[in-house]
Parts: sequence; C-alpha cells; structure tokens
Amino acid sequence: MMLFNITETKKEFKKESNEIVGRAFSLLEKIKIGGARSGTLEIEEFSANLQPEEIISSAIHFSTIELRPKGIIIYYSIDLQRYAWIIPYYRLVIYKTRTFTIHANGHFIKIRKNDVYKESKIFLEKMIDLKNDSLNLEYYDV
Repeated sequence: MMLFNITETKKEFKKESNEIVGRAFSLLEKIKIGGARSGTLEIEEFSANLQPEEIISSAIHFSTIELRPKGIIIYYSIDLQRYAWIIPYYRLVIYKTRTFTIHANGHFIKIRKNDVYKESKIFLEKMIDLKNDSLNLEYYDV
C-alpha cells in the first residue's frame, strides 16, 4: 500500500507518486480534460490500515482526488495530519452502491453520496474513463 503522511515532508512522496502514477498534468492538459482535482468529498468510512489508531471516530473527514496519467492520489486529513494514498489505475476498483467506494490492494475509502458527491459525479466519471483509457479497456464499453 502506498500511503504517505505528507504533513511535514513531501520529498519521498513526490518521487514515489511520479514513478507510480506519473507527473501531475500540465496546465494545458488540465484544461483539456476539464480539471484534474475533485471537489471536497466527505469520507464515510476508511479501511483499518488507512487510519491511525488515535482517530476520533465521530469526526467528519474529507478527501480530494487528484488525477494523474497512470493513476490517482487521494488526499485526506485526520486531525492535523495530512495523508496521500497513491493508487495506480491497474489496482483501482470502484463500487457505486449506497456509497462510492474506492478499493485498492484490499484497502478502501467509502465516499458519502451527499450533495457534494452529486456535484463531483462528472469528475468521478472522468476518473473512470481515464482508468479505462489507460488500461485500454474499451471492450467494457457497451
């Protein structure tokens, strides 16, 4: 699992993220794809390995998703700590049920389907399209 605490130092994170999911899109590429970052999404639940033990379970947590050429990075904060979870497209699995759930390597983050989620649906569909394009999965387009 590629989870980084990016609160203080980002050097290792930057190197690993560029290797695994590619460099951030350029300004022109961001304009072409209509943006590379989601709005703020409310997290309903984390898998155990994505949260520190001292998490306050009643607190509301938020995340944003950044698109990269070969994957995504999910940023979220817990208390005063900032985390980044790097997921290459070939490991990304998405479920749209009562929640919007992002899975990779047995870990997950469940996104609450509220008004903010509804505003981000176009972005999330774009993420799925980029994954399919990256993995050349056009045989799933029916």
